[in-house]
Amino acid sequence: MERSEAYGFSAAMSGAFLLSCLLFAGINRRQRGPYMDEVFHVPQAQAYCHGRFLQWDPMITTLPGLYLVSVGVVKPTAWLLGWTGSVVCSVGMLRFINLLFSAGNFYLLYLLLFKIHQKNKAVSGFQRILSTLTLAVFPTLYFFTFLYYTDPGSVFFTLFAYLMCLYGNHKTSALLGFCGFMFRQTNIVWTVFCAGNVIAEKLNEAWKTELQKKKDEKIPSRKGSFSDLIRILQFLIKYLTLPKNLVLLIALTWPYIILVTGFFGFVFINGGIVVGDRSSHEACLHFPQLFYFLSFTVFFSFPHLLTPTKIRRFLLSLRKHPVQYSLIAVISIFLIWKFTYVHKYLLADNRHYTFYIWRKVFQRHELVKYLLVPVYIFAGWSFADTLKSKSIFWILVYFVCLLAVTVPQKLLEFRYFILPFLIYRLNIPLPSLYRQLLELAIYIVVNAVTFYLFLNKTFQWPNNDEIQRFMW
Repeated sequence: MERSEAYGFSAAMSGAFLLSCLLFAGINRRQRGPYMDEVFHVPQAQAYCHGRFLQWDPMITTLPGLYLVSVGVVKPTAWLLGWTGSVVCSVGMLRFINLLFSAGNFYLLYLLLFKIHQKNKAVSGFQRILSTLTLAVFPTLYFFTFLYYTDPGSVFFTLFAYLMCLYGNHKTSALLGFCGFMFRQTNIVWTVFCAGNVIAEKLNEAWKTELQKKKDEKIPSRKGSFSDLIRILQFLIKYLTLPKNLVLLIALTWPYIILVTGFFGFVFINGGIVVGDRSSHEACLHFPQLFYFLSFTVFFSFPHLLTPTKIRRFLLSLRKHPVQYSLIAVISIFLIWKFTYVHKYLLADNRHYTFYIWRKVFQRHELVKYLLVPVYIFAGWSFADTLKSKSIFWILVYFVCLLAVTVPQKLLEFRYFILPFLIYRLNIPLPSLYRQLLELAIYIVVNAVTFYLFLNKTFQWPNNDEIQRFMW
């Protein structure tokens, strides 16, 4: 890192943290008590603070990583500073843990951008800093920096594990992956992603060698995406059926294999992935979740994905391959028809934005969900188009992990999209300065509106005196 970039990064991180602290103070003045899921998280953390580690609220569905880290930070700090009484493990103190995780996420995002794009000499230090700042204030994640939720810590350990994987420290990566798993069980998918990164790199090297051999032997290659797909599948089968290749891949990924094996042991002993209230967290094949994620990504990355050039190229592709797109449309309609699930929380809880999106869009008419198929197809095409710089094997690994982390979820919940979105956004080519500034401006506006609604547009339910607030 050059000196000017180091100064710029320090200024951006310090400024962002200072503004977050000011916002944090304002939110805690207006919402002093636990809100929403904090009603479960805060008392559980406070029980741990008092040494009651066997006490557990059956409504909590995640493992106790957040509470263990909180106690590990708050108790030594209180002892060093001489704090006693209610201030130790108070709501504000516990929320502050997530503000620290947010600062850590800022640093990790910068390091990941630096590592992933280090070979691109056209990327300037200012672009990296600007992208880091933009992703650090990504609205869905940034909002939960100020509440005692698992998301900032979950993102921190997952990004840290990914960074260590990219640097080849796989034992450290697996250990950090375990920490991420302790915050949210579905993070095991990103441990598989880290292992998949290693495997994809080896496969890509072997594939390049294979292509070079055919080029040297002057074997004609068949043109067409379907033919290319067949060739890649044949190569995969050939490569993965050789014992020496399997031994090599196992030797490289054994720390991840141990962790994933432990995860399956946990699921077997626990009787499922959820540790608490399972009635509201049933797994199912909810394929439209992929379409919702693609739409979510287009909305938050529209300066990169929704451009006139991309629209023209998509229409040209549509004209050149009408049969393929027609088949994709038919499959999409079938998946929406047979695999759309509506969770009871989505219909009942009017504090979340998803409640209004579902009511104002999807519930307007039965046909609306089918009429959105062209939007989903464009979103999928644009999404894949921005990943062209990655190897086919990396894309395959990412897509499998994306399906694994979104499709089983019955509830439409934007928090489930945070990690797949961040990993996608980190890996696409850094856009022009103008598009990055536009993206940052949109994030700032969305954050401003979200916090304004949360703080000022309160309401009450009938027969309930508690103040309700709008949130993600």
